[in-house]
Amino acid sequence: MTRNEKYDRRRRRERRDFLRGFPLTLFDGPGLAVKLPFAALYPLGAVWVWNQQEQAVALAQGSDLISPVLRLILENIFPAYLIIGGAALLILLCYPIGRKAAEEELHRVGLVNHAGEAPALLRKRRDETYPNITIWEFDNRGIPLNEWEDKRTSVETALDLNIAKMKYSKGKRRVLLYAAPARAGLPDMLPWKDKYLSQESFVLVLGESLLGPVTVNLANIPHILLGGSTGSGKSVLLKLLLMQAIHKGAAVCIADFKGGVDFPAAWRETCRMCFEEQDLLNVLTGLVEELKRRKRDFSEAGCPDIDRYNRATGKSLERLIFACDEVAEVLDRTGADSEQKKLLGQIENRLATIARLGRAFGIHLIIATQRPDANIIPGQIKNNMDFRVCGRADSVLSQIILDNTSAADQIPKDARGRFITGDGTVFQGYLFDEEQL
Repeated sequence: MTRNEKYDRRRRRERRDFLRGFPLTLFDGPGLAVKLPFAALYPLGAVWVWNQQEQAVALAQGSDLISPVLRLILENIFPAYLIIGGAALLILLCYPIGRKAAEEELHRVGLVNHAGEAPALLRKRRDETYPNITIWEFDNRGIPLNEWEDKRTSVETALDLNIAKMKYSKGKRRVLLYAAPARAGLPDMLPWKDKYLSQESFVLVLGESLLGPVTVNLANIPHILLGGSTGSGKSVLLKLLLMQAIHKGAAVCIADFKGGVDFPAAWRETCRMCFEEQDLLNVLTGLVEELKRRKRDFSEAGCPDIDRYNRATGKSLERLIFACDEVAEVLDRTGADSEQKKLLGQIENRLATIARLGRAFGIHLIIATQRPDANIIPGQIKNNMDFRVCGRADSVLSQIILDNTSAADQIPKDARGRFITGDGTVFQGYLFDEEQL
């Protein structure tokens, strides 16, 4: 390709980018404050030029050294100002501030297509729902969304942003980045307040992301898997969820095989606690029997789930939640004899039944573990844990929990209480004071 061909190609691309962005950037929120003074100066300039018309005409007619083009402009200075100044103002309003800089920064971090072109910024605007979020809209130049995701941390560094979400727009030709300035990131600690408790039926609140509160509705997503390395804060998050479930009237059973030190007296007075394998098997057997009873009762009442059953019959069946802190202490077969392996097999079988059938009958699992690989949590259980949350982790652990490495890529190594969900939402978990129980 010759030099002239490259130049022509670049000019065509710039015109195409401008036309694609027009008139979207006329009301470009983040840049509007910078552009408004120029818009205000335009009518003031028009008044000044109107008053200078006679002098301009006299200058044009009194000098032989002025070119014909300049003479024509001076003789018609007011309409020339309206046309040329108006065109310049329109270009200013339509051109997003920082477009060239953004393109250069993305090119610098290697986010380019096969032709070496970086995405073009079309506009920036405030998110109507989340005022602290700015939506950056790019023409992706044929770069698929998964490549944006792979270079997420590089894009954040290049543009000095914290990206809350990425998604396609206008089919797949544009990519939207929902982002906040890097200095406006998540706090290191968020104390829990009772006002955060959701008023919706069985919606539990986990923490706050850049896009607001992160929640899970057990009526729709019945089971939760919490993972992360030691000290990541998963036990605190587990207690936060259980506290809310208790406030909403659920019956909670907790299996803790770390000696019970993480659950002081207040929990033992409120919840059913299990510290031994045989006791755990008895509890899970009781839950499975209750599941079968509810299955029979719901079928006779013609109701598909617990909420409709309660409304139709006037009863108030409570939701049942089984929680296990560090399930590896329960299910790890390393060093177990044949009798103990048989016992663990029965426990797994009960957990698998609840994982498969629990949603409709209001029986839920919330399991926390450091490493939920196949040796600890069988696939028949893990595959039914639809809502997964991971704290600080390496790439291997993140892959096991979330089926991707996003926890290793997006959560700082020294973070505590910082988590990421399976859909890529990073949030700071609320810090729950157990005295509030």
